[in-house]
Amino acid sequence: MNVPKDLRYSKDHEWFRVEGNIATVGITDFAQKELGDIVYVEIETEGEDLSEGDVFGTVEAVKTVSDLIMPVTGKIIEVNSELESTPEIINSDPYGDGWMIKIEVADPTTAEGGLSAAEYATLISE
Repeated sequence: MNVPKDLRYSKDHEWFRVEGNIATVGITDFAQKELGDIVYVEIETEGEDLSEGDVFGTVEAVKTVSDLIMPVTGKIIEVNSELESTPEIINSDPYGDGWMIKIEVADPTTAEGGLSAAEYATLISE
């Protein structure tokens, strides 16, 4: 299971990377494997201010639909437009081209929260 050490993680299986006051968010390698082949991503919250724990969209796989949960509080400033035509890039590259949203973080110090790679690895191995 790929769990990059330079990222932070949520218990809901989202990863995030904060640079300045911008956080890039996606789902983890574990999450995409659990979901299976991803066929559709719906994110209609661009421009909205959402709190940590709010639903920002859904991801649909062949057998299930799963909510996407905000790992930090902030305003969604960008949605990965590539996901409209090629949602399967989440399966092949969840930490790179398969990113989902960019958030203008409300309080950059809260972005230091979440789980470390080691803590997330422990969570998914239980």
